[in-house]
Amino acid sequence: MPIKSYLVFPHAGEKSKLTEKLSELKWCEVMPAENKELLVLVTDTTDEADEENCLKKINALTELEHYTLVSGFE
Repeated sequence: MPIKSYLVFPHAGEKSKLTEKLSELKWCEVMPAENKELLVLVTDTTDEADEENCLKKINALTELEHYTLVSGFE
């Protein structure tokens, strides 16, 4: 079960919309920063296939500027 954390940077003005969309994904928990246009995302998937599916869905979000893997545990 891969557990990974990311720093997520939304496009300008898209933080709340991106937070909402990421929160809808079943593998994701999102924590918005209080003072920055930044999100912390933790994914917890059951296997590599779910991990790939999760990343495809994240990459498809138009509100996402970019994200960076901070740590991963399998």
